[in-house]
Amino acid sequence: MNRKQLLVIIVIGLVLGAFGLHLNKQKAGSFEQGERISSEKLLGDFPVNDVARITLKQHTGEVNLVKTDIWAVKERAGYPANTADIIEFARKLWDLKSAQSQRIGESQLGRLQLLSPEKGDTNSGTLVTLKGKDGKLIKSVLFGKQSMRESGGGQFGGGGWPNGRWLYLPDKPGTAYLVSEAFNEVEPKPERWINKDFFKVEKLKSVSVTYTNATNSWKLVRETENGVMTLADAKPGEQLDAGKSSPIGNALSFPSFVDVAPADAKPEETGMDHPAVAKLDTFDGFSYTVKIGRKGTNDENCYFVMDVTADFPKERVPGKDEKPEDKEKLDKEFKDKISKFEEKLKSEKTFGKWTYLVSKWTVDPLLKERKDLLTEKKEEPKKDEVKPGQATVPQPETKPAESKKEEAEPKPAAPKPDQ
Repeated sequence: MNRKQLLVIIVIGLVLGAFGLHLNKQKAGSFEQGERISSEKLLGDFPVNDVARITLKQHTGEVNLVKTDIWAVKERAGYPANTADIIEFARKLWDLKSAQSQRIGESQLGRLQLLSPEKGDTNSGTLVTLKGKDGKLIKSVLFGKQSMRESGGGQFGGGGWPNGRWLYLPDKPGTAYLVSEAFNEVEPKPERWINKDFFKVEKLKSVSVTYTNATNSWKLVRETENGVMTLADAKPGEQLDAGKSSPIGNALSFPSFVDVAPADAKPEETGMDHPAVAKLDTFDGFSYTVKIGRKGTNDENCYFVMDVTADFPKERVPGKDEKPEDKEKLDKEFKDKISKFEEKLKSEKTFGKWTYLVSKWTVDPLLKERKDLLTEKKEEPKKDEVKPGQATVPQPETKPAESKKEEAEPKPAAPKPDQ
């Protein structure tokens, strides 16, 4: 090994050492200074499967997740909650370990946003309480300020992202704990916890929309699943604009909702006292009736109610040239299809119990008035009509042809008297 090679190795070693030191500093800097503790579970081995009520409370409001047969959101008229999210949240609490602890006095809790929500302070945290079916407290945790990891700048600028959170346990006062989980989901917002599964209109056959003003109502139909929608009751001179009407063919094929209205929402507040009513029928025998009310607090959303019925054939009609050996197979396929339809109907029926807040784009194809679906009539200008901006040139005054002839021809001289 020559001197040059040795120098290269020394330089590489220094670079790697500096890089390792930088990483250690970043790791250490991601949490505030404090006492590190053992890897034992922070909340102990509490009976997570016995939890039947979870309350998330801030000084601005609270949310109650209650389990009976299923998990539901109390503030949304008992609407089904997202069970997977709740189970995952409870699992993270059960397996929670502290990365760092810090002795803290009452006067310092606000610095880490660990004041009780009862204080009504902006520096208060989010109190999560876990209770059993009997209403007895199992565990409570106060979630405070998030710990932020610096991004180190770059071409998109500085900033950071949460990589931990400070906690306070009311049953272990005097100590704040920093965990490596950010718990972004800990928000007392009902819409954050509701199950967002929804119904789906498939194989649309016809759509009719009825307004309180009958002249705005319309109905579109098609003969086949992939056919073109046509205006069912076209009046003389009316022609459907394919570009304007084509989105209606996919109406409510992938609907979604933003939130569920509280149980005490009044019809005059949601617009359900005078809604626009749409009926959608499918080739599979499903019939959906939806009511669309007024806009919510956000102009991009509006209130929405749905109901569904269905009429399925009870028996399969054999084909004209059907072979006996194919009958058993075709009968089974028919039975399986009807079974799936019945399961879909049962599931979608449950959505008719609530009033929803949906995004405007979800129902926009159904909010068209009749005139909005027709081709625009182009008025032909009248012959004597002067177009805007066209100058007029005065024309010389003309006289009747007969008058001109009289002026052109000389008049005969009057006869002289006989002398």
